[in-house]
Amino acid sequence: MTFRRALAIIMSFVVIGGGAIAAKSQALEDQRAELVAQADSLQTQIASAGARGGYIESLIAHHEDEKADLDAVLAVRPDFVAEVAALSDALEKAKGKIDTAAHLAAAIATQDAVLVERADPVVVTNATATIHALTEKVSGELGTWEAAQRRTPAAAGPLWSSSGPDGYARVRAALDRVGGGGVGLYESASCAGGSAPACANSNGYIKYRADVAGWNESRLNWAMAHELGHIYQFKVWGTLNSSSAYQSMFGGDPEFLANCMALVRGYPGSVGCDGDQQIWASAIWVGAVR
Repeated sequence: MTFRRALAIIMSFVVIGGGAIAAKSQALEDQRAELVAQADSLQTQIASAGARGGYIESLIAHHEDEKADLDAVLAVRPDFVAEVAALSDALEKAKGKIDTAAHLAAAIATQDAVLVERADPVVVTNATATIHALTEKVSGELGTWEAAQRRTPAAAGPLWSSSGPDGYARVRAALDRVGGGGVGLYESASCAGGSAPACANSNGYIKYRADVAGWNESRLNWAMAHELGHIYQFKVWGTLNSSSAYQSMFGGDPEFLANCMALVRGYPGSVGCDGDQQIWASAIWVGAVR
């Protein structure tokens, strides 16, 4: 073999070998690019999974916080429920004896606030205190009413005679309805010698004639509101009678003033009052003489 032929064979191998190496290098580069792409995709997926994981973790933490808040609220609810039960009992005992409409409305509003509360136990504990205070108020007013029923003035005699217990209960309910819970009441024919159907005493009680128990509800309500107005007049009697406005606006007539006082409480009688008289009369209910 000549040197030239040997060199040609060697170069042929080199060319063939070089082409194989080049092809293999390209294949490796393609694989590398694919692996890089896969790595990028995997990194993207990991990042996405990490973000989802972070979101899930924060969501779990949020729900755990919500659960902790709700657990705290639920922990103080039994005390609230117990107070509501006590108030319900007090309201039942006071039924037909004192006016509990405002107390009931306050209790319902407080209960509604508790029913929607999910996070703050202080809202429930404050509501519990409110219900407890309402129970004490109702019980106190009921106690005053019961004491008034037991306190019979010397000249009073029995609470009723001819009107009977049902008649008395009807008049009593009307007096309570117009705001007279705790004001003493009994049947008597002594008001103006029997000519007046009802009258108020400066000692703080009201008398009614037996036939009053048969009046229709609106007339009965007006009569009790009128007499209750006199009870409040007695509380400011001296100042009232020395008031020039009382003399000029009402002619110094306590009956006319009592009619206006009943009217401003929503129980009109047969005698009307103008706007200025109503405003002036309303102040007597709160112990003010203008």
